[in-house]
Amino acid sequence: MIELFMKPKRAERRPWEMFFVGAFWASVSLLLVTFVFGKDSILKEGSGLLLVTFTVITCLPFMYYIIKLEEGKDVEISDSGKLIREHSKAIHAMMWLFLGFVVAFSFWYIVFPDIAGQNFNFQIKTFCAINNPSHYSYCLEQHGVPAGTGAVTGTAAVLSIFANNIYVLIFTILFSLVFGAGAIFILVWNASVIASAIGIFAKGSLVNLPIGLLRYMIHGVPEIAAYFVGALAGGIISVAVIRKDLRGEGTWKILQDSLLMVIIAIVILIVAALMEVYLTPLLF
Repeated sequence: MIELFMKPKRAERRPWEMFFVGAFWASVSLLLVTFVFGKDSILKEGSGLLLVTFTVITCLPFMYYIIKLEEGKDVEISDSGKLIREHSKAIHAMMWLFLGFVVAFSFWYIVFPDIAGQNFNFQIKTFCAINNPSHYSYCLEQHGVPAGTGAVTGTAAVLSIFANNIYVLIFTILFSLVFGAGAIFILVWNASVIASAIGIFAKGSLVNLPIGLLRYMIHGVPEIAAYFVGALAGGIISVAVIRKDLRGEGTWKILQDSLLMVIIAIVILIVAALMEVYLTPLLF
């Protein structure tokens, strides 16, 4: 039934609709975690992961069918330029889906701050571990955005961020190769962490939500786009193996297309790291 809400061909024609689909399923997942599993004294300790898990479950049919659709294009289309343009339609749809997750998670984080600490507990821990490791406990208590220490130079920061992003990209590709549509778990997790950061930045005010979105999505959009490109690259190979399309002349064609997408993803990550270090601080 879930797949009726997210048809890949329609998503490629009208990608903006995926924003509302993503926001809807993120909200439903949050309600399930809050009012069903949040009442259990044991399960509520893992609310942050349950939130991601239920959101992933709702998205798996869409991810599988859209990857299957893109793998079919690899077999049918021989022109590399046209093939990249066709794949960009899928990336566009998935980016709108991701944005729907981020906006919905951020909105509910701000609207219900009393339960945010429970439902986003793992996400807040990740945020504090990255942004303020030296005052980790204090960050968890305050849920605030810590000030930078200035100890890391711009070049070192770019290299650090790029290295971390490459690490995530590698795991995204591996998850796609092994589990097909499994990379959606990493991507939904990133959406929930970004939403937590936006919620913390907004400090309980919906007025600050657009500013928070702008702050984190300036470099977040290209960064997540790179992960989706990587997920699509790995997923195409995974589906090709299942459908036994990796044979004859089609083998090199599919592998070449996937390799090209990985290279594109790496270039995008370099740009995203530069934007995060040099552009975002200028604006915020």
